Amino acid sequence: MKSIFLTLMLAGFFMVKAQPIKVACVGDSITEGHGIDEEDKRYPQVLGQLLGADYEVRNYGISGRTLLKQGDFPYWNEPKYKEVLAWQPDIVVIKLGTNDSKPQNWKYKGDFIDEYLEFIQSFASLPSQPKIYICLPVPVYKDAFDITEEVVKGGVIPRVEQTAKETKLKTIDLYKALSGHPEMFPDGVHPNAAGASLIAEAVYKKIK
Repeated sequence: MKSIFLTLMLAGFFMVKAQPIKVACVGDSITEGHGIDEEDKRYPQVLGQLLGADYEVRNYGISGRTLLKQGDFPYWNEPKYKEVLAWQPDIVVIKLGTNDSKPQNWKYKGDFIDEYLEFIQSFASLPSQPKIYICLPVPVYKDAFDITEEVVKGGVIPRVEQTAKETKLKTIDLYKALSGHPEMFPDGVHPNAAGASLIAEAVYKKIK
């Protein structure tokens, strides 16, 4: 009896609960959840609900941020960028580029691919060796905030696709996922909770 009890004790002692898979959602205001008051309706939070308890999803979105280093508000300069690197995620979902389409930023478009490659490498070189996904931006249904559909579709998206081709990374086509849904974009640029849910579903399908 004692030996059985001791065996059970030792089995329990050596059982280590598996750590959740860490998912970092890196991006701009669309990731952060601009205009969505309920935090649990923002895309990273909805993604966490879809993935379940085996995953821990964190929202590293920051409104107005650019991929371009010479943009007006580069993501590179933010404390959250250092935080996400320090967190050592297992999966990274990058959704940047919308703010890069603004005229004051897009004049540096020649640097976009090289700097995206460098941004990706900063995650790829982490000890956690995360799986990285890069997102095509969502559609722009009404030009606003100096963001235009013409530049997003004709300039940013081809460069994101070229970056994916060079790195052999999988893309998540948020442009396609949210096409035909102008009703989900109250200001023409930022999706509402219904749109955020579609983003989460598209990301979920790629991860799973």
